Amino acid sequence: MIGALLMVVGAGTSMLAWRFSPYVFAVGALAFVSMQFLQRYEGTNVVIRRLRRMMLISDFLFLLSALLMIANTGNFLGLDYITYIEYVYNKWVITLLVAAILQLYSTHRISQELDKEAKKL
Repeated sequence: MIGALLMVVGAGTSMLAWRFSPYVFAVGALAFVSMQFLQRYEGTNVVIRRLRRMMLISDFLFLLSALLMIANTGNFLGLDYITYIEYVYNKWVITLLVAAILQLYSTHRISQELDKEAKKL
């Protein structure tokens, strides 16, 4: 919960050009991803396992968004200007959008599948 809040605050304050916003987002992403890594599914439902893998991909994209957001503050990767603009500058928005969509879809579908399993028992 705190991780998601920090991610929202970090992403939101980046529009205000607050210089610490990438670091707030990164701390929130690390907290959110570590919380999701601690969750396990030990069942045999193939659909839930596939959706869980989608959640792990979205977690990776959240971390990539944090890295790109930090790289956006300065060219610490040492790229030339054209390459930096082409591959790094504000690309964190795209990875964050894809991660959020995957996270929303998989969370919604996992809850539906768990409800179906509970009704079968």
